[in-house]
Amino acid sequence: MPRRSLDPLDDFEPEERYARARLREIMRERGATLSGLARLIGRNPAYFHQYINRGSPRHLDEPDLLRIAEFLGVEAEEIATRDVARRGARRGTGGSSDSANADFLAVPRLTIEASAGPGAFGAEEISYDTFRFSRRWLKEQGLDGAQLSAIAVKGDSMEPLLADGDEILIDRTPRPFRDGVHVVRFDDTLMVKRIARGAAGRFSLLSQNMAYPPIDVAADEIEIIGRVVWKGGRI
Repeated sequence: MPRRSLDPLDDFEPEERYARARLREIMRERGATLSGLARLIGRNPAYFHQYINRGSPRHLDEPDLLRIAEFLGVEAEEIATRDVARRGARRGTGGSSDSANADFLAVPRLTIEASAGPGAFGAEEISYDTFRFSRRWLKEQGLDGAQLSAIAVKGDSMEPLLADGDEILIDRTPRPFRDGVHVVRFDDTLMVKRIARGAAGRFSLLSQNMAYPPIDVAADEIEIIGRVVWKGGRI
């Protein structure tokens, strides 16, 4: 007697398995988390984990599906497990065209802060909202297809360049290092600093505020999370 597969998704249609796999891929690209998407649609984290990995529920409710698709900046059909998304999208947008939404990318805002002061621990990376950026503008900035996320700045060590409460856009796409303003993890602390490469595999973490001295570190002491490519804040 043949052994039954232990994968609960094996009995699903190929389209249903593909939709879940594509959703996982898009989540990785956008820096989204299972718990963040669950909170977005008002569910507990276990609900979305079960949906992705165990196929329960088999299909998302249309309002949940459409909200997740909008949050991730993709067409609902791309992550739908059944052919309902296009009809729902037309009902929910009041006649807006799908192409208008496709002109913008929803970048997740994460519930963590990068210290621009003495240092702060980063919390769990949960996306709670989005910024919508023009895809044309992103392409003009060389960020077409980049892995982007937004976080807040905490502290004053990067003033006047970055102020406490500013929000920054981070390009987390793996790229060759070049000097500039980056978000790094150092000693279990998430920091935003200007990073300059030193000699013999060392780096200098530099503050804009001259009251803060440079921090000299070895390459294996830090994790470069991403390059800061945009900032926004109150005037």
